[in-house]
Amino acid sequence: MAASTIHRVSILKKEIIHLGYDIKDHIINTIVDTKPSSTYAIITDTNIKKYGHLDEYSDGFLQVLAAKRPESRLLTYVVSPGEANKNRQTKAAIEDFLLENGCTRDTLIIAIGGGVIGDMIGFVAATFMRGVRVIQIPTTLLAMVDSSVGGKTAIDTPLGKNFIGAFWQPEYIFVDIKFLTTLPERQFINGMGEVIKTAAIWNEDEFTRLEEYSKTFLSVIRNRKPDTTVDLSPLLDHIIKLVLESIKVKAEVVSKDEREGGLRNLLNFGHTIGHAIEAILTPQALHGECVSIGAIKEAELARYLGILSPVAVARLSKSFASYGLPISLDDEIIKTKIDGKVCPVDQLLKLMAVDKKNDGSKKKVVLLKRIGECYEPRASYVNDDDLRFILTDEVIVSPFVENFPETVITPPGSKSISNRALILASLGKGACEIKNLLHSDDTEHMLNAIAQLNAADISWKNNGESIIVNGNGGKLTACSNELYLGNAGTASRFLTSVAILVSSSPENDSVVLTGNSRMKERPIGSLVNSLVENGVSIEYLGKTGSLPLKIKANNNFKGGRIELGATISSQYVSSILMCAPYAQNPVTLALVGGKPISELYIDMTISMMKSFGIEVTKSQTEPYTYHIPTGSYTNPPVYVVESDASSATYPLALSAMTGTTCTIPNIGSTSLQGDSRFATDVLEPMGCKVLQTETSTTVIGPTRGNLKPLPLIDMEPMTDAFLTASVVAAIATDDNGTKTNIVGIANQRVKECNRIKAMVEELSKFGVNSRELPDGIEISGVNINQLKNPGEEGVFTYDDHRVAMSFSLLAGFCDSGVLIQGRSCTSKTWPGWWDILSNKFNIKISGFEKNLKTKAKNIRKKKNGNKSIIIIGMRGAGKSTISKWIAETLGFKILDLDHYFESKLGDIKSWVESNGWPAFREKESEFFLEATELFSTDYVISTGGGIVEGEECRNLLNTYKDEGGIVLHLHRNIDETISFLNKDEVRPAYLEEISKVWERRKPLYQACSNYYFYSPHCSNDREFKLFRSSFSKFINKITGKIELNLNFGKSFFVCLTYEDLSEHLNKIEDISEGCTAIELRLDHLKDYSLEYVSDQLSLLRTYSSLPIIATIRTKEQGGKFPDEDFKKIESLIDLVFKMGIDILDLELSLPDGLLDSSMSRRGFTKVLGSHHDFSGKFKWDNIEWENKYNQAVNLDVDIIKFVGTATDFNDNFLLEIFREKHTAKPFIAINMGEKGKLSRVINSFLTPVTSSLLPFAAAPGQLDIKQINQYLSEIGGLEKKEFYVAGSPIGHSRSPALHNVCFKSLGLPHTFNVFETDDVDQLYSKIMTKPNLGGIAITIPLKLDILKYITELSTSAELIKAVNTVIPLGEGKFKGDNTDWVGIKESFYKSGFPEINNVNVAGLVVGAGGTSRAAIFALKSMGVKKIYILNRTVSKLVDIKNSFPEDYNIEVLQSVKDAKKAETVSLVVNCIPSDKPIDEFVLDCYKQILAKENVHSFDPVLLEAAYKPLVTSVMKLANDEFDWKVIPGTSMLVNQGIAQFKIWNGIAPSYKRAINAVNQN
Repeated sequence: MAASTIHRVSILKKEIIHLGYDIKDHIINTIVDTKPSSTYAIITDTNIKKYGHLDEYSDGFLQVLAAKRPESRLLTYVVSPGEANKNRQTKAAIEDFLLENGCTRDTLIIAIGGGVIGDMIGFVAATFMRGVRVIQIPTTLLAMVDSSVGGKTAIDTPLGKNFIGAFWQPEYIFVDIKFLTTLPERQFINGMGEVIKTAAIWNEDEFTRLEEYSKTFLSVIRNRKPDTTVDLSPLLDHIIKLVLESIKVKAEVVSKDEREGGLRNLLNFGHTIGHAIEAILTPQALHGECVSIGAIKEAELARYLGILSPVAVARLSKSFASYGLPISLDDEIIKTKIDGKVCPVDQLLKLMAVDKKNDGSKKKVVLLKRIGECYEPRASYVNDDDLRFILTDEVIVSPFVENFPETVITPPGSKSISNRALILASLGKGACEIKNLLHSDDTEHMLNAIAQLNAADISWKNNGESIIVNGNGGKLTACSNELYLGNAGTASRFLTSVAILVSSSPENDSVVLTGNSRMKERPIGSLVNSLVENGVSIEYLGKTGSLPLKIKANNNFKGGRIELGATISSQYVSSILMCAPYAQNPVTLALVGGKPISELYIDMTISMMKSFGIEVTKSQTEPYTYHIPTGSYTNPPVYVVESDASSATYPLALSAMTGTTCTIPNIGSTSLQGDSRFATDVLEPMGCKVLQTETSTTVIGPTRGNLKPLPLIDMEPMTDAFLTASVVAAIATDDNGTKTNIVGIANQRVKECNRIKAMVEELSKFGVNSRELPDGIEISGVNINQLKNPGEEGVFTYDDHRVAMSFSLLAGFCDSGVLIQGRSCTSKTWPGWWDILSNKFNIKISGFEKNLKTKAKNIRKKKNGNKSIIIIGMRGAGKSTISKWIAETLGFKILDLDHYFESKLGDIKSWVESNGWPAFREKESEFFLEATELFSTDYVISTGGGIVEGEECRNLLNTYKDEGGIVLHLHRNIDETISFLNKDEVRPAYLEEISKVWERRKPLYQACSNYYFYSPHCSNDREFKLFRSSFSKFINKITGKIELNLNFGKSFFVCLTYEDLSEHLNKIEDISEGCTAIELRLDHLKDYSLEYVSDQLSLLRTYSSLPIIATIRTKEQGGKFPDEDFKKIESLIDLVFKMGIDILDLELSLPDGLLDSSMSRRGFTKVLGSHHDFSGKFKWDNIEWENKYNQAVNLDVDIIKFVGTATDFNDNFLLEIFREKHTAKPFIAINMGEKGKLSRVINSFLTPVTSSLLPFAAAPGQLDIKQINQYLSEIGGLEKKEFYVAGSPIGHSRSPALHNVCFKSLGLPHTFNVFETDDVDQLYSKIMTKPNLGGIAITIPLKLDILKYITELSTSAELIKAVNTVIPLGEGKFKGDNTDWVGIKESFYKSGFPEINNVNVAGLVVGAGGTSRAAIFALKSMGVKKIYILNRTVSKLVDIKNSFPEDYNIEVLQSVKDAKKAETVSLVVNCIPSDKPIDEFVLDCYKQILAKENVHSFDPVLLEAAYKPLVTSVMKLANDEFDWKVIPGTSMLVNQGIAQFKIWNGIAPSYKRAINAVNQN
């Protein structure tokens, strides 16, 4: 595109705003020619530099300066982008840069960037040297139209946005539209929030122009090139004009009110509420998005106050939405970005209280009078009550006053007529002005569909009070986007027939109609069947009989005779009627199955068709049959939509119930609508006086409490009004106890909700009894004074506008305010209904807000508790086995959905053979819904492999996980699954290749689950037990039963950089010796597919018990992952969260949106926010680190990791100064390179280390643990300690060997020696007084004697009543601990025994010595529910039992009979001496216990406490005779020794190394 004309705009009497396309040369030359300076300083951010803009401007300036001002110099400074960096620290760093470079008062600062740069650099200019000149070159749409114009400059503080700043007008504002070619889509749309706002307050013509261009705008900015830039040429003139017009408005306002005395407030339309929302939702929500929501709320406030018309609000909403902006906090556009954050109304009001427009505590809001004009030339005062109402979706209706005013109410246009008029006008030829069109969700969906199908051109007239539909005569084209219809039933039915008229486009050969979850349940089958039988191609994409539908283009709509069942909805009939003229042949539409429902609506359609030039005739020979000729509609110049008669029933009913008078001026006896008879057919017989002319209806109610019940009323002609009649009937009584019976309304069961059932349920809350009839409802009215208040629950509206409006009539008769939930659903047909109640009827209504639920990042994921867990996955993935494991781990029961099916309908295989797969899926869906309702807690619900095939089931799964439930997807290698399924003869065979089934289901499983477990291949029993153990950790993690504690102290993690872990599994334990965690670099793997990565993570979790850190390091940050492949990065992050991995390393350089969304999905995974500087450019006193730290804190990461590069040894000391000042989060801070090794030695928390067993270090200068400890010792950071084992006899003790070998391996300078004594006083005097004592391992006979010198005891030592570990506390104080129980517990777990906290498992301890007490403590800590104790001397056991709390549930086996009666035992600890024969009584009891049949899915295990001989007689008995798994005593010895080592040294040695040391010799 060539450079464009320069547009100039004056502000404050200076023509300093220059706008054009590709005007870089003009900008540079103008600056150099007109603004002489010794120093030109360009300040920008890294985004501008990344796109090459900085280099372009630097080169350009240097060339021009060399030619024109060779004595001048150019400086450039680059800051980090984003709102987080708009702070005092960044400002100070810029000022220091200017000072260090000798800048003086003649310096000219040039700010190139978005709003953050403009605001902050403008403030730098305002304060540097008491003010220097500044030029603004905005690069984002938002900055161009808003922040760069007007001279407002500021920085943010922790207490608020833009709180510190100044007014400082720039010398020039250069707006080069070319910058927008590199602007991301979301930022582009963000800027439109300010553009639309500006037009709305000032210029209706520009607002109208913006409405016309929205579709083209979005299509252009979303059409990105491979380098993500956009070609603006198709839209360039429009963009230049929209920017120019916005700037003109702001320039005019600023010129009249530079310092914001009043008029300039108008530019803040949408900002009072918008800024408050932004303060909560930042950084996830952008400024323009929040202004869009704020503008709609402030417009609704103006409507509520009677200032702005509902049409204007609807028009404003449509404009923002058409540009891709959110219009409410429930809008999916914003919900997907804000991570579950909520905006509590009290917090919003508090934030609004500090708005700069306010006068003291009085809040001010800009109120619109109409599009293009504000109510006052300044912001207006508003009160908190009105704001609270607008900001909440619940309302409290206060008791009605005694005397209501006489009212005249004009309801909105009829929804039925509005939708028909839009269809007819869009199918017709020529322009039609439609007046009084209903502006609602329904009609918005209809208008959107008409536009997307190119059925008509649409424009507005009379400030939006009229709409011009210029129809294309039935020529429609297929569109690429799905036509989303929300819950708009009318639109869905009418458009199903309209869509069969579309022709294909080069890109599309079909149209898809879809809606929300309720719409996908509402029936449309009868209509579809009739069309299909007429040769039309329509495919169900979900549940048969409901949306979504795929309708083929170029359909063969033959016409002729069409038969249609019309007992469900008259809209089916109207749908075909309106499209019938465009069939190939005249249509005869025969309605079959009995009398049609709501026949008056069919008559309405026929009458309206006649107004558009097509006359339908009724058959004279066949009932309910219509003849429609072929032809094309001719649009009348004007069509006036009658007010909605259904809506009119509410004010008329209110006058009836309150004994007052209400008139509807434009609905009378000649109305097309059946509901117009409500007054005469319902209210008049109930005791009202009704005056109805041809065009108006007036109702005068009897005195309150004197309405009469109707024994029988057939409301078939006005079914929608039955809800209004029901609430009137609720207070209609007579002396005979007559009940009101409303019939003819069966179709109301399939509306927005089952309305009949809803009325029964909600009326009961008021104390009104009612019941459903086959085609209606029976209501027993109560005395008006006997109504009950529904209480805290209030009225549930089912997202149904008619339910909400009906109960608003009844609510005021209670003696206190009644809560009505979800009031906004009335926007479907009457957006201003609540305004009418407040303004016309003087009813007090108040906003109300319950405690808001949130999934926000600062609210941690809640524990699962007893909520049932749903398992999904392919058949053969291991769902049955895993379900048992979950049940045993959590104490849940199992519900297999296939078994549930068979309990009701018999064998699945036979049933499918008889009924087919589609019928099976339908039944499966029904039973699944039933199961989730009946078994919502304490169950593992294992589903069939095809559960995700059905739309209804997918919706249920998604709802379940969205509400915090666990949906776990199980998977194993697909080749193994196929091999298994090919052998499966129990379940019905697949109708296609299994691999194709998997490929189809894979994305469905992923979408419907929030957790994922990949089962690695197990080739032997050991691997299987390791796998089970890893699964136990996983399930405890994702349910929140066990959460990672980050209080690690001195700790390390090793980094694995293998391409394939499977080749190195046997080395993992040795590689990770001494580590607290283990990192897997996903970017080093040979394959980034989700299946491969999950396999690698699963292998690591199976072969290492350490917490796992999953890291995706991009090339820019020193890794191997492609820098810009953010979509893949996001999918891998999601995988890490779904797999419940302990820690995710999240690069802080990733896009803000990706960071924010990642933080919101983390579950129980901890997030480590990392940043690396490989260049060494940023010293530790550089503001870059401060900004990154603040970014990490604001994101609420759990751990922060910063890695710099040391170019000088002093860099290590700068790092320590930085570390000392930053303590808000656990912090890893190190330097890379040879000169940075000291930082690795000093870093105390999770220092990254390598291993001599790894092929190479993961980073330059990385050390292993041994090296770090040796260096630390050499520089005095690690004191040499002496450790001892004390007791007698201890010559055989293996403790010295274990500890000394491990000291050496880990580079620790300590020694472990033997001190043989049986005198505890000697031990104290000789050893415990040593200043360098590290600890003592206590053995017999000192385990009790040592207590006299112990200052404090651990819980375990106190209960076990023995100390085997002494820990010096300093100042002559010692702590006593016992690790024998840890040795027992860890021995069981290392053998593969699963975690059993919620399983009914019994254990046995044999012996009565100190080790027996440790064994009891260990079994209790493992979750054993029943502990038997056995010994030849029973009296000793009684003493032991009595010394433990009752909840240990200890039982003494006093006889063989007791042993025989005992429960099945799964865990045995043998603590009797191994050097003597087993006592006969003990042996007999042993045999009874060991012989019991195993009732669990895991093997029973016996642990021998004695470690000599290696195999004892008890071990032989258990293993050889009873096939029990046995564990030798050396395991316990080593595990308790490792526990001691960790207590004393803070790190754990390798088990393999420790046991080798113990077994040596």
